[in-house]
Amino acid sequence: MSKNTKLIAFTAVVIAVVAVVVVVVVMTVMKTKTPSDDKEIVIKFSHVTTETTPKGKGAILLKNLVDERLAGRVRVEIYPNSQLYNDKTALKALLLGDIHLAAPSLSKFSKYTKQWALFDLPFLFKNPQALNCFTNSDKGRELLNTVQNKGIKGLGYWLNGMKQISANRPLISPEDAAGLKFRIMSSDVLKAQFEALKANPQKMAFAEVYNALATNVIDGQENTWSNIRSKKFFEVQKHTTVSNHGVLEYALVTNKEFWDALPNDIRLELEKIIAQVTDKVVEFALEAAEKDQQAVVNSGKTKVHTLTHLQKQQWIDVMKPVWSQFENQVGKDNIAAVQQCNAQN
Repeated sequence: MSKNTKLIAFTAVVIAVVAVVVVVVVMTVMKTKTPSDDKEIVIKFSHVTTETTPKGKGAILLKNLVDERLAGRVRVEIYPNSQLYNDKTALKALLLGDIHLAAPSLSKFSKYTKQWALFDLPFLFKNPQALNCFTNSDKGRELLNTVQNKGIKGLGYWLNGMKQISANRPLISPEDAAGLKFRIMSSDVLKAQFEALKANPQKMAFAEVYNALATNVIDGQENTWSNIRSKKFFEVQKHTTVSNHGVLEYALVTNKEFWDALPNDIRLELEKIIAQVTDKVVEFALEAAEKDQQAVVNSGKTKVHTLTHLQKQQWIDVMKPVWSQFENQVGKDNIAAVQQCNAQN
């Protein structure tokens, strides 16, 4: 083989090796593409409530503030009322990167953390103020981070309110609930709560509740005033009891990998916006609790019962023993921290 031939062959090999390296580098860059590579970052926010609820209003405010402060760099798209996913499928979609923000109720995270079941314990939180006291405490913030090892980042707690209970017969004493089928979220605590009442808990997606009530597939449900009004549950329930037996709290969450890959300045601004919106959601929730309760009462379609102190104590006596079944799971220290907040509020 001549020197020229050898040189040509060597050059061809070098070119081939360089080409392979370039392809590998390009493929690696494509695989590790981050939000900062796009001209405008699109954040898809999926949730299950209407836009008139505290969560729905919070999502709209979040979008508006992002449009104002991060125009051209970030755009938030909102998909309310289970348009894309229900709470259960939303978390799977979040981890797959199909959406970027979700705000499911804390009950929906049992697959990712057992500690958030704390928020389902009956009669644990005295009122919304005690709930906010806890979520803003060191214990509350520590609890919000317990899902990070599952690829989910907690961005904040969004308040909905205190839960009431309804059925097609008056629920004045705990015995009145016996034998009835109640819709519950996917929560072992809520299951135990209704079993303590000798009722039959039925796990069911939020979007299915109205039709299930209307067709008597279930007999009753528990929810906040904003959800009872916005989803029109009061139209298909003859009786609603002001029980305030539990809380409905949401977690605004994102995909941790997506969040960490955002440019620092954008992530910091989003954190500021979320903090501002979170405070506003509390205001929305407190306002809605009063206005929506009155709207339900004024409708005349369901009879609203207010328990006396003695009647409420009967419900507490029956349901509070559920705590002991889950105290090791949710943390006795967390229960103690909530009780400190109760004492302050």
